Amino acid sequence: MALEKVLAISGKPGLYKLVTQTRTGFIAESLIDQKRLSIGIQQNVSVLSEIAIYTLTEEVPLADVFRKISEKENGQETAISHKDSKDKLEEYFFEVLPDYDEDRVYVSDIKKVIQWYNLLVKNDLLNLEEEEVTTSDEEEE
Repeated sequence: MALEKVLAISGKPGLYKLVTQTRTGFIAESLIDQKRLSIGIQQNVSVLSEIAIYTLTEEVPLADVFRKISEKENGQETAISHKDSKDKLEEYFFEVLPDYDEDRVYVSDIKKVIQWYNLLVKNDLLNLEEEEVTTSDEEEE
């Protein structure tokens, strides 16, 4: 599944899979407990494909950050938990993305990235190679 179908909903834990659109919003399914809920247009929703991480030179798309974590972890869940100490989280993220902007990327952001990555791997929804092929196919057209 591409990150275009994975959502982060403000005020709700975890990630959600877009099921279908409705007249007043859409239906999303939790990746944590597979419960479905109706999301109205007024709720703050972020699509994972639209999220980027600040570095000292540019903004790196979240898919690229996930790809680097996947390379480091050989496609498995991270050895570190999103509940680990601030220092451990920053050290891990520095290994993955050495030039991330420490002034604009907070520990809470790092926690989310690690939690989201683990959730996507656990649900077998992180097909990074598939996304690369799709992107190059679109460029050819």
